[in-house]
Amino acid sequence: MADNDKPADGAAPANAAAGQPSPTVSIVAQYIRDLSFENPEAPTSIMASATPPQFSVGINVGVKKQDDGLYAVELTVNAKAERPTGMLFSVELIYGGLFRLNHIPDAQLPLFLMIECPRLIFPFARQAIANVTQSGGFPPMLMEPVDFAQIYRQNLQRMAEMQKQGKVESAGEKTN
Repeated sequence: MADNDKPADGAAPANAAAGQPSPTVSIVAQYIRDLSFENPEAPTSIMASATPPQFSVGINVGVKKQDDGLYAVELTVNAKAERPTGMLFSVELIYGGLFRLNHIPDAQLPLFLMIECPRLIFPFARQAIANVTQSGGFPPMLMEPVDFAQIYRQNLQRMAEMQKQGKVESAGEKTN
């Protein structure tokens, strides 16, 4: 792409086909709403063991409209490490971002809110989990990247199946 294809003043480029400004997403703020770490068997839980721990991670995405074009998107992360002898640790984190979305067509709004916004804040939630597990006496728990588009598609499929059965369930959860 040539340099002269970009707007000179830093403004958002116009959508040439529709004559409309391009969609924009900006992070207004990020925050931790809730953080809980439990290490119920400390200090014995941090001692070395021949049995590797089993990890489980669940991620849920929630969205709340705050104002016109302003949305709070929150990731709820539940992570546990267990051995046959008991739980090593449990972490719950609710990490959010306040997003301003401009010029997003209504049909694409769920894609931005459930895929793009969580993708932008996930690395920060991941770092918070790593920091708290390390502060709890364990190696930092580094979660694998999450494909929020796949989770979104799975939840749409699950919701369609539940509607066929006459049931409704909240979307946005992944469990490993």
